[in-house]
Amino acid sequence: MNANPLLQFDALPDFAAITPAHVSPAIDHLLHEADAALERAVGPDVAADYDALSAVLDVATERLGRAWGTVSHLHSVADAPELRAAFNENLPKVTAFHTKQGADERLFAKYKAVAASPSSAQLPGPRKKALANALRDFVLSGAELQGASKERFAAIQERSAELSQKFSEHVLDATDGFVHYASSEQLQGVPADVQQATRAAALAEGRDGHKLTLHQPVYQPLMQYATDRVLRARLYKAYVTRASELGPAEQDNTPLMRELIALRQEAAQLLGHATYADVSLVPKMARTPAEVNTFLQDLAQRAKPFAERDMQALREFAASDLGLPVVEAWDIAFVSEKLKEARYDFSDLDVKRYFTEPKVLAGLFDIVQTIFEVQITPDTAPVWHDSVRFYRVERDGQLLSQFYLDA
Repeated sequence: MNANPLLQFDALPDFAAITPAHVSPAIDHLLHEADAALERAVGPDVAADYDALSAVLDVATERLGRAWGTVSHLHSVADAPELRAAFNENLPKVTAFHTKQGADERLFAKYKAVAASPSSAQLPGPRKKALANALRDFVLSGAELQGASKERFAAIQERSAELSQKFSEHVLDATDGFVHYASSEQLQGVPADVQQATRAAALAEGRDGHKLTLHQPVYQPLMQYATDRVLRARLYKAYVTRASELGPAEQDNTPLMRELIALRQEAAQLLGHATYADVSLVPKMARTPAEVNTFLQDLAQRAKPFAERDMQALREFAASDLGLPVVEAWDIAFVSEKLKEARYDFSDLDVKRYFTEPKVLAGLFDIVQTIFEVQITPDTAPVWHDSVRFYRVERDGQLLSQFYLDA
């Protein structure tokens, strides 16, 4: 256990050293610690005091959160079959713990005792707000439910986490699964760097032509610049139908969405709310779904005339200058770029050569350093890919923060 990088909390996560084999042992160990901390927190040895509860429970849950957050991050940016399997194996266990903690009546009672004690009036404003939020979250987590309702709510939380994960996996797999090999003639108008990258990708597989995918560095410039309308239509339709009933059945998210909607509605009713939208708004500024809908409808009415004017300009330009009597969804980015070039003599490609990544980063950092009176300098840390960079932010030689930059 001492050698498990997910259990090292005295430095930044050692992303380079973490393997799928580390995940289950570390999460099981931290869940055991968090369970023990929860039992201690609700016991007689820990007073109903803000600091006492935090000292016992927050340390254990923060350690679990950091380790699981690290695993989740790697799962998002460096997905691989072994890592996905490890993530999916532990997701139900982590979800079950947080569901149990959030609905624990004993812990809820202690927090209510903290709020009712005279000392709570002396808490600083931020702590008062954190305490109020904690009480609110207990209610939203089902702490007031009893018996079968409580058990059903916990089951819904676990199933919802599983479905959400599957939803994301289906979108990722559908995106990764699409490949189209196009000829050089089909890529007329596409920026040279994109043509070079797609050609290199095809050559790496021993294929002719250019390897096209639905990843943004390829998809976005093709939709914006490719003169081949059939190619644009093919890529657009593939992109907007990812993980749908129009693709492989094993990646279809339709049944997942239906089940998620039904589970959310059931959970909302268990909590005493009419809809999931009502539950979602409890911690937010808007008070009711009707209030949100009124705002959105008002915004739509105000924006619609301008959107219609812009769309009409696109249609007129497409018909008169590009020979397109009908503008389809896969034409909008392309026609918009051509209209911008014709009307304003402006092209993103012309501007792009003046905004290389080093210049953009230098300019961005200079603005941040000037406004906040800080210094941003390169730093070193274990990373999940060779392309990832790491920086430190200081003021007068004192470290304020650090951040990763993933290109």
